[in-house]
Amino acid sequence: MPIRRNALLVLFWMLGSLVSFAGVALSVRGLQHAMTVFEMLAIRNVGGLVILIGMMVFAPAPDRTLRMVRPGVHLLRNTAHFAGQALWAWGVTVLPLAMVFAIEFTTPAWVALFAALFLKERMTMARAFAIALGFLGVLIILRPGLDAFRPEALAVVLSAVFFGIQITATKLLTGSNSTWTILFWMNLLQLPMNMAANWAWGHSLWIGGGLGWDVWLPALGIAVTGFLAHYCLTNAFRHGDATIVVPIDFLRVPLIALIGWMFYAETPEAPVLIGALVVIGGVAVSLFAEGRAKKG
Repeated sequence: MPIRRNALLVLFWMLGSLVSFAGVALSVRGLQHAMTVFEMLAIRNVGGLVILIGMMVFAPAPDRTLRMVRPGVHLLRNTAHFAGQALWAWGVTVLPLAMVFAIEFTTPAWVALFAALFLKERMTMARAFAIALGFLGVLIILRPGLDAFRPEALAVVLSAVFFGIQITATKLLTGSNSTWTILFWMNLLQLPMNMAANWAWGHSLWIGGGLGWDVWLPALGIAVTGFLAHYCLTNAFRHGDATIVVPIDFLRVPLIALIGWMFYAETPEAPVLIGALVVIGGVAVSLFAEGRAKKG
């Protein structure tokens, strides 16, 4: 496939991913007064399963097998993803959107750390630099010890840690499981997790109690965009490597800052933007160094 066509396909899928992630955040905000976080995420799981089954029926492909390989790793991946999503979604309901997305970009630093610890991947100077800048960026954003410190933001930091575990586990699965299999079991396993957590939190086991005509649009939004966000990102990586995909993904921060300003009158604070630039800078340097190493 020509390089130009590859670049256009990456851009197409990344635009879909950017819009979808923003759609998830807006949907969470739209549902926060009608549903619990676990109900929202359960709706997302149901939507993902419906879309996946529809794709399997109407557009079958050879790699769309449902056979789970390495079930223990699947369970680890989905438990971490379940916890990370719940903390992230709660953060969206109580924090400025730009702060949530800026902190979330520390996930690559956690992936690099966990990959070195558990997958025995080499800890290069570039990766160590990205981890150090990731932690520095979080400190700039959170400002611990100052009056502006938001303890709720620690939940988003923890969600990034869980996302790091989830991505590390995904790396273990991709050699023996198709993307189709991983996405299907992700939604099937996390649906009962969200229902059980909702019940344990003192709410109904039935997730449709808060659904009504007044929230049908954000409910449909989280079901569809929740699936499309990961589907588009996965396809972007199929047509281009991380050195192309991730820099485009960095546009999520200014995009969500613009959306927060337009819809919720949220003006991003200077430390949040500076911290985001520090985190993104570390990831960018790491990607650049690894890209040069591959060429060499």
